[in-house]
Amino acid sequence: MSFSELELRRIDATVGGLCRRMSPAEYADELRFTYEVDGHAVSIWEERPPWDGSPREWTKMGVARFRFFRRRGEWQLYWMRADFKWHYYEPVGPSQTLGRLVKHVETDRYCCFFG
Repeated sequence: MSFSELELRRIDATVGGLCRRMSPAEYADELRFTYEVDGHAVSIWEERPPWDGSPREWTKMGVARFRFFRRRGEWQLYWMRADFKWHYYEPVGPSQTLGRLVKHVETDRYCCFFG
């Protein structure tokens, strides 16, 4: 079972809120942070336009992924390493609330998410 409408609204408030805060309007044509929901995973992406100004799609780089384990009722946080694969973010354990993990991404204590 995917997320309910209520869960999707909560995801938008927390993860979408972070993406909106990190995407200043004055840089809208150069940088934006977006999120997408895929099954029980919510991923944050940094998007940039093509460097040569061509009309191609913007490139996407993974920032963070939150995965929900419904059976356990917990979220886990992942980060994208240089190998372009998602890795479990060990400094923070699982959480019952998504907001707690979003705060860790926003503060980025170890510079794993926003560099």
